[in-house]
Amino acid sequence: MLANPITRAKEVYAEYPKQFWVVVGASFVDHLGGALLFTFFSLYVTQHFDVGMTEVGILFGIFSISEFFGSMFGGALTDQIGRKSVIIIGLIVSALTSVGMGLVNKLELFYLMAVITGLFADMAGPARQAMITDLLPEEKRADGFGIMRVFMNLSVAIGPAIGGFLAAKSYLLLFGADAFSSIITAIFFYFLVAETLPKASKEEEEKTSFADSFKGYATVLKDRAFIIFMGISMVVTIVYMQMYGALPVFLRDTHNIPEAGFGLIMSLNATMVVLFQFAITRKIGKRPPMLMMALGAIIYAIGFGMYGFISEYAMFMVAMAIITVGEMIVSPVMQALVAKFSPEEMRGRYMAVFGISWLIPGAIGPLLAGLVMDNGNPLWVWYGSGILATVAAIGFFIFHGYFKQDENPVPPADLKLATVKEELS
Repeated sequence: MLANPITRAKEVYAEYPKQFWVVVGASFVDHLGGALLFTFFSLYVTQHFDVGMTEVGILFGIFSISEFFGSMFGGALTDQIGRKSVIIIGLIVSALTSVGMGLVNKLELFYLMAVITGLFADMAGPARQAMITDLLPEEKRADGFGIMRVFMNLSVAIGPAIGGFLAAKSYLLLFGADAFSSIITAIFFYFLVAETLPKASKEEEEKTSFADSFKGYATVLKDRAFIIFMGISMVVTIVYMQMYGALPVFLRDTHNIPEAGFGLIMSLNATMVVLFQFAITRKIGKRPPMLMMALGAIIYAIGFGMYGFISEYAMFMVAMAIITVGEMIVSPVMQALVAKFSPEEMRGRYMAVFGISWLIPGAIGPLLAGLVMDNGNPLWVWYGSGILATVAAIGFFIFHGYFKQDENPVPPADLKLATVKEELS
């Protein structure tokens, strides 16, 4: 019975270069450390500094903004000094700041550490993506990134469960474990991973200035269809962000769910992604993407809205399972849509602009939830999430219908809109 899966696993392993698997394995170790810690951030801040969810919202906003700028800076640096160097620098600084966050006792200093961590933690993101792109031929890249996604979710499946037990003993153990995983990963990259920056890239970098690269962002912002899609996606992401910011504190303060209990809920989320993501992606791959986004948003509305009406732990798990189904629909379809909207020569800039659809929700979503939880009825976080997700679903459905109206003439200025309209109908 096990022969076929084992044989298939060996075949998949043989299809990719060994350095790819080293990058995947090292990234798994680093992400495992982050999964131990990040899940419990809001619990730690409210308990250690004796503050409410408003301050947690501010913290998440700081992370989002600093990560956005860190990603932009890291992307530029990746093409100048190389992928390997950027990754190692990011890992080492992240390890140091993680220890710093675990040791400081003033909220202001914690915010400062959050800024530095955000800048350097996401600085390595573009470098890793570029390294995988360098290592794999074009026909293997999509599957390669899919393999990386499964391993990252596997780390999230394991991390919160372990982190919950560590947090019950000492939160400092979580910060130390995150720092240790970053250092181990940096060592792996230093000794086992070769630089993949193409030699021609340095010559191209000398020809193209930062100013020239940034001029292309104006073209992206004029793409009406893309901006509309991004706006609706922001509404969905505001809802999704409540899973990491408001939910653990809500379950602890309203329903007395300990850290370990919440860790198991989050492990369920990641385990489902590992087991079912590929099957669901195949099922929805040929269906109208805007309708799939609408379906995912409706499932979000049900799952997040349930937390306003239920009080049993088993039902908390059911609600998370429903949310995860929505996530497995929304996440891959959203990524595929961004690729469809973007011309190949501008794909990086489209991806960077689309990052705003995570930056803004990451900054304001937890803050809005914090204001509601600290000053009103916390159940309205979940009622509001259900309402917002429903509004987004209606938006995606209308957007789908708009693109199907082929009889309407399209002005020459909207040729890009026409192209996307044709693809999405």
